[in-house]
Amino acid sequence: MKKIIVLALCLIVSLIANAQESEFVAHSNGLIYSETTMSKLTSIVDSLNLKYLSCELNKTYLGKAQTVGHSIKLEQGNISEVIIDLENNISYENFKEKYAKAEIMENVLVVRFQYQNYKGKDIIEFSEIDVGDGYGMEISFDKQLDDYKGDLKSPWIYHHIKKTDYWEESINIFYLPNKLETKPVPDKYAKMIGYADCLIDTTTAKFKKNLKRGWVDLPRNWEKLSLKKQSKILDEMRSTQVVGSCSQDSRPRIHAINIAILAASTANWQVFLKSHLDIMNDRFDRASDGSYAWAQRKTYIKELEELNINVLDLILGISLRTENPSEHHYYGNIRRIGRALAEAQHRENVESELIAMISNDELDDYNRILGYYVFLNYFYSTEDESLKEVNKAKLKNAISHLPGYISDKIEID
Repeated sequence: MKKIIVLALCLIVSLIANAQESEFVAHSNGLIYSETTMSKLTSIVDSLNLKYLSCELNKTYLGKAQTVGHSIKLEQGNISEVIIDLENNISYENFKEKYAKAEIMENVLVVRFQYQNYKGKDIIEFSEIDVGDGYGMEISFDKQLDDYKGDLKSPWIYHHIKKTDYWEESINIFYLPNKLETKPVPDKYAKMIGYADCLIDTTTAKFKKNLKRGWVDLPRNWEKLSLKKQSKILDEMRSTQVVGSCSQDSRPRIHAINIAILAASTANWQVFLKSHLDIMNDRFDRASDGSYAWAQRKTYIKELEELNINVLDLILGISLRTENPSEHHYYGNIRRIGRALAEAQHRENVESELIAMISNDELDDYNRILGYYVFLNYFYSTEDESLKEVNKAKLKNAISHLPGYISDKIEID
């Protein structure tokens, strides 16, 4: 019965969403925030400029630990024998000769990530960064993590998939002949990361601790309320988690814009920016999220461009990935960032910065690939077909500057 009610709710929400011309109501200024709200935001930014100018923008950031290796899949044969050979550090050439039926992809970029999963458990993951049309292999560990930190004890990393009623026994393997490297991020991009941290303020969280699921209404007369009452409602919203029941449930995004509006009115820049970036990056909890619903969720980069901040440096700063980020550093969604930049005012600057990022051999390979992904999403989000052809030529030229093991695997239609 509960599932039927949820499905009915999603259907109603879907019909309402499709009947609307836009996701949020635009004010007379063409923005989702009123002239009064934008004026307050502009005043906040102007008053904080001295703080931004004195930010620490000379920190040395290191690219993610990464190396070039080979990914291997083996779905038949004596898997137990394979594991014994790997534990005994069999040579790569002997492995290929002995297990000729193994599916091998040579010379792939493998990046090591360290994070906590949704249960708060520490995870170390080795991921193949696939620049083709498929999905790269991932091997993750939640035990004996010291074996996978720093320099690896063995060039072989594997995950044994045991036989069940649903799949056959198999094994996924990475062979990493060289050490994982953490290359310093060039000064130009390090300053972008530092600027993003400074602007967003990583010491302040959007939500408070011990969240409760629910909903908090924004009163229609909120602008007439005292700042004290507005701050109280804002605190209630920041203590409430709103989870979307389905793809068409817009409540998480409405909740975020209400937080942004009140944060702006009460001069809470840090909470405003985090909330607006969440809207731009579509960073919300949903029970399910089908791709058919993504198009209606806009990015609203224009609202940021109306303020006195360097939007492009901010966006690129949250696109780059490093081994030593500031605590609570904000990471952007690469797909959404590309789409947002396609709606930017000064797209010629966007294109030149992204092309420079892809072409820069001083930048680590993983961040160069991220630049490529951002440009690719920017490219596909551009509606002007003649401009697309120009950008396709620019992108192909930039790709030619990537290392051969990457560029050889990229095809631009």
